Amino acid sequence: MPRFLVYLIYNSLLPGVLLLGLPAFIVKGIKRGGLARNFRQRLGWFHGQTLHRFEGGNPIWIHAVSVGEVLLALKLIEALHAAAPTKKIVLSTTTTTAFDVADEHTHEFLIVIHNPVDIPFVTSHVIKLIDPEQLILIEAEIWPNLIRQLNNRGIPIRLINARLSPRSQRRYQKALSLIKPIFSQIDQVTVPFEGDVDRWASVGINRDRICVLGSVKFDNTLTASDNHKINKLKEWLIQHGLPCHSRIMLGGSTHDGEEMLLAETAQKLKVDHPDLELVIIPRHAERGGEIAKQLETAGFLPILQKTNEARAGSSSSKKKVWIANTTGELRAWYFLAEIVVVGKSLCGKGGQNPVEPILTGKPTIVGPNMENFADIVSNLVKADGIVQITGTESLFPTVDELLSNPTRCEVLIRNGAAALERHRGATKRTANLILGAPQTD
Repeated sequence: MPRFLVYLIYNSLLPGVLLLGLPAFIVKGIKRGGLARNFRQRLGWFHGQTLHRFEGGNPIWIHAVSVGEVLLALKLIEALHAAAPTKKIVLSTTTTTAFDVADEHTHEFLIVIHNPVDIPFVTSHVIKLIDPEQLILIEAEIWPNLIRQLNNRGIPIRLINARLSPRSQRRYQKALSLIKPIFSQIDQVTVPFEGDVDRWASVGINRDRICVLGSVKFDNTLTASDNHKINKLKEWLIQHGLPCHSRIMLGGSTHDGEEMLLAETAQKLKVDHPDLELVIIPRHAERGGEIAKQLETAGFLPILQKTNEARAGSSSSKKKVWIANTTGELRAWYFLAEIVVVGKSLCGKGGQNPVEPILTGKPTIVGPNMENFADIVSNLVKADGIVQITGTESLFPTVDELLSNPTRCEVLIRNGAAALERHRGATKRTANLILGAPQTD
């Protein structure tokens, strides 16, 4: 299909889609705060101080959607700044929670903004204000009008650490005539695995524009920020009743139904492992209160991190459950765990990232529903670097075995690290590519 026709269809449908999503956007904005700022920046209106910071920099513009992508972007930004300290960077985000995480890292060289809505006159205005030397898109975020206008101006567009699951590939291929004219404007794509090359080529990216650099997300780089967070979280746990020598079973990025399953499993495990305690990190932090109510009704004593207080109740101290209902701290939490259970894999569909806990040196368990991470899970299972259980009934005996067998845990940790070794240095390689510097490893 001709490109102009694709954009005619897109821009004809876009206003209706935006109007339909407006009520939900307003509700979230009121709930999470910063609604006025969200509206202004998304429509290309910035305070004078921000406008002044845009001037004369020709920055690298990096766009990340939500918290996970922002954390990846921040890792990349750290490498870019180390290699080019005078280079200015603009980081735009889509969600308000991601903005809050990114805004904590605002610096003289780093400007954090909300991503402009993809309406032609808005994106055109913001491009003129920022005047970027290039646009870096993180993982899979494609904005058609933004891409076309940058492409028309000759500004390079790179898709970094690109993810395309088999399900997304099939969906894109069904609409290939609409997708290809947009994707073909991207100048360069970096992917974690050789197998990703075929997928991206099948949706319109020229093969000679695809580079296999490994995964920035899977590049295990412990930063000073990580150490600070780890110490802060450990202190919070101890202040709120966690015995100093406890072993933590951690549920990471959990979804509805998994919190109760983990709590009941942990309670059964405490019979033979009395030093075991449970920490839950829900995928969506705003679910913290809802999870606490569910656990309290079942006789547990939930302790919410954000409120820094236990909910009222008469539960025994042996049934405490710590709930980390904040954002941007999941990686740091993994360092404190003895064993990690990855969420959305037991009671949800698609799974969550299983690699981060392995990179922190923890034996990691996933459920059967890991469709969005099928390739990496398959590789890790073959390498005996992760445990994938077939159903919820297998959770208790699997955790029990690992808690009882330190040697088995050491094998998992060692094999997992070896399977992910190829990604070491991916952040630096990606930064070098962006800056046009030669690759050194």
